[in-house]
Amino acid sequence: MILPVQETVEASLSIAKAGAGIGAGLAAIGAGMGIGRLGGAAAEGIARQPEADAKIRGIAIILAAFIEGVSLFAVVVTLLIATA
Repeated sequence: MILPVQETVEASLSIAKAGAGIGAGLAAIGAGMGIGRLGGAAAEGIARQPEADAKIRGIAIILAAFIEGVSLFAVVVTLLIATA
């Protein structure tokens, strides 16, 4: 026989896992949007100043790596919540 307290705990854990899945999805969507905006701005900057293409490209790659790092951290945290 399952006690009402156990049912409440199980329901809370399932809600936490659903929230972790939603969080991982939002992190991936946010990273995609961020890198998309970054790429668009870099392309526009290179189009306006072709002589600065190496600098713009280098900065864009570094910023894209930072965005990916933050999104990976968010996904890891949500997966840790899901497996807790």
